[in-house]
Amino acid sequence: MWRYGGAVVRCGAKALVEGLERAGVEVVFGYPGGNVIDIFDCVRTAKFRFVLGRHEQGCVHMADGYARSLGRPGVALVTSGPGLTNTITGLGAANMDGVPLVLVCGQVPLDEMGTDAFQEADTTGLTRAVSKHNFLVKSADEIPETIAQAFYIATHGKPGVVVIDVPRDCQRAQTAAKYPARVSLRAYHPERFASSAQVNRLARLVNAARRPIIYAGGGVIAAEASADVVALAHKAGIPVVTTMMGIGAIDSDDPLSLGMGGIHGEPAACRALADADLVLALGVRFNDRTAAALPRRQWARIVHVDCDASAINRNVQVGFGIVADVKDLLATVDSRIRPASHDEWVTRCRQTGDEGDCDACATSPKRGYVVPKAVVDSVCRAAKGSLVAVTDVGQHQLWAARYLRHVRPRCFVSSGGMGAMGFGIPAAIGAAIARPDMKVVAFVGDGGAQMTAEELVVAAELGLPVVFVVFANGTLGLVRQMQKADFGSRFFATTMRSPDFVKLAGAYGVRGVRVSDQARLDAAVAKAIRTRAPVLLEVCIDPETLA
Repeated sequence: MWRYGGAVVRCGAKALVEGLERAGVEVVFGYPGGNVIDIFDCVRTAKFRFVLGRHEQGCVHMADGYARSLGRPGVALVTSGPGLTNTITGLGAANMDGVPLVLVCGQVPLDEMGTDAFQEADTTGLTRAVSKHNFLVKSADEIPETIAQAFYIATHGKPGVVVIDVPRDCQRAQTAAKYPARVSLRAYHPERFASSAQVNRLARLVNAARRPIIYAGGGVIAAEASADVVALAHKAGIPVVTTMMGIGAIDSDDPLSLGMGGIHGEPAACRALADADLVLALGVRFNDRTAAALPRRQWARIVHVDCDASAINRNVQVGFGIVADVKDLLATVDSRIRPASHDEWVTRCRQTGDEGDCDACATSPKRGYVVPKAVVDSVCRAAKGSLVAVTDVGQHQLWAARYLRHVRPRCFVSSGGMGAMGFGIPAAIGAAIARPDMKVVAFVGDGGAQMTAEELVVAAELGLPVVFVVFANGTLGLVRQMQKADFGSRFFATTMRSPDFVKLAGAYGVRGVRVSDQARLDAAVAKAIRTRAPVLLEVCIDPETLA
């Protein structure tokens, strides 16, 4: 690094690291390789913290968990070729759920691109479907501005993934380019505001409704609008249903909270959505899991608010759509909403009725097994409200979503749209780094745990006090459940032999404990929560238990 005419001249790799520092990055997750080694040489002395994962997919999931639990962009750094291709699942999981994440990857030199050079991959083509935007850097001079633009795009409008592909010759070339003071993108203006007429119409609809429901999605969390939603609910006496991504938008114990809706949600929440005369859908994508809970006859009664114009009428033809930031809209409409109560409607919504017996809720488990709800309840009691719950994907994800007490936003971290098995363990590590003030508990199935178990060593290496709860039932539970319900119990490829997770955890330097007696559950969980080091609890679950 040297000066020329008052400008600081340094290599592109150094400019990139400086750009990340200027963007406010505090943690980077990654894995080195030949076409990113110049950047790693500069990361060695960077101001931000670097966390070495054990697989590029795990690195991206860590960055994702960090971003979801903190509300700031996650950052990952990987090499070209297989380093990049290994990130695709993680990128898809983050982008589908609207998580701000920036991936920096190495690339072969510009003059070698298109020659099938060693570890070359078409990063632009490969990541187009799993990112909000991607960049191919073509000179060292572009690097500072590209970094600034990437973070702007990742965090403005609907959050998402931005990929920066940096050829090795650009990393080595010298540049005096500076990080821009502000970002201005000619073709990207995501700020959208409701018109006065739209705000007035929304207020009239809310004020006239007799059976209103607020349907809060992940957009509420992303917009930091949870408090605004709760304020509206209490002012106008409106019950609140959430999507899985919207969990935490309202305290589970709030009298107006009906829990999660959708095909795996609470029956009372689904009935309320079906019976409402107004559904105020805030930051909801209406994918197949959520739209299925709304009969087609209800579509005209939906007011859909989202910052993403493409989400309006994409899956559900609503009666009234507003493209706007949820928080801005609620602040604007507040003065036009009249205080109201809908006591009879709220009481009707909260009547659960006879839902039948639930094996996951049983009080007397079969010998040698533990009831899933008892596990979730035990964690809640031991954590005493100071909990960030991270889940993998499967039955345990649904048990955690339904039975945990969700107190605040960003304390339930899960792969929603992509449903990526293997998410739980690395995402919990990212969340623990982001939130050292909270206890992080990962709920993982024995199927998903085997996909990214190598990341356990990162928790041990960093001394992160994460509790990994592995629901061990020797089967891919949710797929097996589908085979039972829809294919006449013709089970195939869902029963599997799992490792001894206690020994596996020990091999990675993590204390492992097996729990097969429900009478010993609370003591094991409480001890794990108190431990200032990572602990893995292998909890034995009856494979016949349904979600």
